[in-house]
Amino acid sequence: MSSVSHVEAALPAQDPPERSALLLWMVFTGLCIFAVVVLWRYGLIHLMIVSDRTYISSLIAVLYVVTCAHCFWRTRAIAREAEVARRDRAILSAPHAAGALEADARMLPPGLVTDHILSLVAKAKAQAAGRIDQTLLLRSLADRLRGSNGFGAFLSDTLMKLGLLGTIIGFIIMLAPIATLDAADKVAMRSSMGLMSDGMAVAMYTTLAGLIGSILVRIQYYMLDAATQRVFSDTVMLTETHVIPVLERQHDG
Repeated sequence: MSSVSHVEAALPAQDPPERSALLLWMVFTGLCIFAVVVLWRYGLIHLMIVSDRTYISSLIAVLYVVTCAHCFWRTRAIAREAEVARRDRAILSAPHAAGALEADARMLPPGLVTDHILSLVAKAKAQAAGRIDQTLLLRSLADRLRGSNGFGAFLSDTLMKLGLLGTIIGFIIMLAPIATLDAADKVAMRSSMGLMSDGMAVAMYTTLAGLIGSILVRIQYYMLDAATQRVFSDTVMLTETHVIPVLERQHDG
C-alpha cells in the first residue's frame, strides 16, 4: 500500500481537467444569476409576477431552481467519478500494478469506476478460459453513470408545456369578454379591454418563462451528459489498456 500512497502523492496538485464540468456548471449558473439580478433591478421580474395572475411563471421559476439543484448534485457526482478514474489510471499505470491488480484490487479509491474494475477482476477469477468480455459490464456502468440524468429532459419538456398551458389560459382570458362585448357601452368596452390586456400578459409571460427555462435546462444537462460520456470513455480506455491485458495475462499464466 505504500507504493499506492506514493503514486497518489505524485499526482498533480492543481485541479485536473475532469473537474471542468463542475466549473463550467458554476460559470453558467453564475451568468444566469447575474441575468436574474439585472432583470430584477429593472423591475422586469416583478412585472412578470404581478401580471401573471395564474402564477404559472412563478411555478416555472421554482421548478427551474429545483432542476438546477439536481443538475448540480449530478454534476458533482460525475466530477467525483472523473477524479476516481484519474486516480485509478495513475495507480494502474504504475510499474507495481501489473502484479498487484488481482491480489489487492481494494487499493483503488471507491467509486463506480472502481466497482467496474473490481467486477472485471471477479469475472476473471470466475471465468475458466478465453478473452474477458466486458460488454455487459460496460452497459451496466453506463446506466449507473447516467443515473437520474433523464430528469433534466423530463423537466425541460415539462417547463415547455407549462409555458404552452399558460399561453392557452391567457388566450382564454383574453377572448372571454368578446362574447358579451357591447360596442355602445363604453364602460364595458374599457373593462373588456383591460381583461384582454391581462390575458395577453399571461400568455406572453408564461410562454417566455417556459421557453427560457426549457432552453437553460437543456444546456445544463447537455454539459452534464457530455461530462458523463467523457468519464465512460476514460473508463473504457483505462480497462482496455491497463486492466483487461493484465487479467488475461495472469489468467493465461
